[in-house]
Amino acid sequence: MSAGRTPGAAPGGAVVLIGPMGAGKTSIGKRVARALGRGFVDTDKAIVREHGPIPELFERDGEARFRELERVAVSEALRDGGVVALGGGAVLDPATRADLAAHRVVLLTVSPQIVAGRIHGGDRPLLTDADPVARWKRIYAQRRDLYEQCADVAFDTSTGPLSAVVDEVVEWVRRSETPEAQEQT
Repeated sequence: MSAGRTPGAAPGGAVVLIGPMGAGKTSIGKRVARALGRGFVDTDKAIVREHGPIPELFERDGEARFRELERVAVSEALRDGGVVALGGGAVLDPATRADLAAHRVVLLTVSPQIVAGRIHGGDRPLLTDADPVARWKRIYAQRRDLYEQCADVAFDTSTGPLSAVVDEVVEWVRRSETPEAQEQT
């Protein structure tokens, strides 16, 4: 399924997974990296390693400070290459969106009905209100255009086994690395 940019627009660089909370960026990203024999970085996990749990960062320092830390983590991960899973809000930063143009970007989507079972728990500070699915829908609606503008291709993770999405992403990456795909850029 195509998205905002021309598939294969950036045959070099990292393979970047973007999308809303609960779309499976980390789970799919780890498997894609393994299948391609590349390193994997989850920018949210990198932030946690350096600065502590994200809910505590939000509470202690606020969302603006978290976004600053996120920007640094994204920049470092993109520079290092491999497969990179971005936090759901990373595309809000204009510099991040500009950086993504040099990489292959995969948008993972998920339906609200399916995401309800994936977003439980207290590690998502933007979903702590009484109805986290309604909040998720509002956040996704606000970010959807940005996701689509940044993406070369999109895959939905709502149905079927996760391995099928992994296989589709890996196949797309390999096709985008062929000499024919590189000549299209």
